Amino acid sequence: MKLPLSTLEVFNAIAQQSSLRGAAQALGIKPSTVSHQLKKLEEQIGAALFIRTTRSISLTEAGRALARSTAPAFEQLSEGLYRAQTAGLNERGSLKLALPEFAYSLLVRDKLGSFQEKYPEIEIELSMTDTLSDILAEGLHAGFRLGGLIAQDMVAINLSKPLKTAVVASPEYLKRHGTPLEPSDLLNHNCLRYRYQSSGQCAPWVFGEADNAYPVDVRGKLIANSSPATIDLALQGLGLTYTFRDYCTKALANGELVEVLTEYLTPLPCMNIYFPTEYRTMIPLRLFIEHLKGEGSDANNQ
Repeated sequence: MKLPLSTLEVFNAIAQQSSLRGAAQALGIKPSTVSHQLKKLEEQIGAALFIRTTRSISLTEAGRALARSTAPAFEQLSEGLYRAQTAGLNERGSLKLALPEFAYSLLVRDKLGSFQEKYPEIEIELSMTDTLSDILAEGLHAGFRLGGLIAQDMVAINLSKPLKTAVVASPEYLKRHGTPLEPSDLLNHNCLRYRYQSSGQCAPWVFGEADNAYPVDVRGKLIANSSPATIDLALQGLGLTYTFRDYCTKALANGELVEVLTEYLTPLPCMNIYFPTEYRTMIPLRLFIEHLKGEGSDANNQ
């Protein structure tokens, strides 16, 4: 049976106001409409719901049974409507984000603690993925990606400058196998490659100026779908890896890793966060973006 929500709303108002006229005023409709809706509901149920006298109106046994069930339901509906109206309009609620591992490491990881301290009632859920997520279909609020190529109904906000790349190896590896002096020399080295989980393809090693960039089809005996893992393998002296420079700043500074081919490298595009146009006014998302941009990051400051 289709739920008669409009007539149930009228019934609930009569029960609360103990008056047909009071129910009409509460609902903003005519008293005659209230009477008509009540009669319609009683006919549908097959029982009288109120005892009406010239001085008062009171619930029948059937009316009390219905009121016990519908009153809490309408309270929940009212609460649901209020939550829908205020969702994303204050400093609380959930924020669900899709982001690749490198975006978490370079832009997000060091900001989460201070953000949670500042906005303790905002819950953040991170979905790690290297694919361009269909955030609407997956029930997410925003995603991260390199460059500004996004769907037409999405908004993209830049979070960084172009991200510097690096080809690195341990001093021990370079001592044993020699230092590549130009990109083609990599064909004679064990290159530690990153494989995208989404496409199954290995990330290209790109060299040259932005308007004249070219890939080198490197080879090697070790592949991982984690950039930190390829850096760890490089630290072990097992080969060279192509990565974000900010991933290995500390290892470069203390001499655990050495950069090569620096004059041939070109930065990767800026990191952007993208989201549906309708989420422009979502306060948790806006606050998070402002926090990422306002505090800065290694990727931002270089």
